[in-house]
Amino acid sequence: MFIIALTIYVLQQLSLPLPSVINNYANDLFCLPLVLGAMEFTIRRLKKDKYFKFPIGFVILLSSYYSFYFEYYLPSFNSRYTADWVDVILYFLGGLTFYFSENKKGVRLSEEGLQDV
Repeated sequence: MFIIALTIYVLQQLSLPLPSVINNYANDLFCLPLVLGAMEFTIRRLKKDKYFKFPIGFVILLSSYYSFYFEYYLPSFNSRYTADWVDVILYFLGGLTFYFSENKKGVRLSEEGLQDV
């Protein structure tokens, strides 16, 4: 996911044409899974807890924060940012996708741990 988001960003910086859906929305969808993944990776290493997972409330709170900050607050102060409700949906969709995919992994890890005991 990181490689795809980085590739899209580089292509945008090079002003190469991209389909409008990819150009306008793909990185908004990838944003929260990448941020949450990096945060979870860091916390797992610092706490030495390979089973650490964010609660759903935190994922929703972070999705709400990104939605407010990037789609309401910044557009009112900086013309580079535009308010778009589709982006809000994509932030939540990305956050919830991360949450449910991590919970599936957590179930598999705990099942493997039980087998190892």
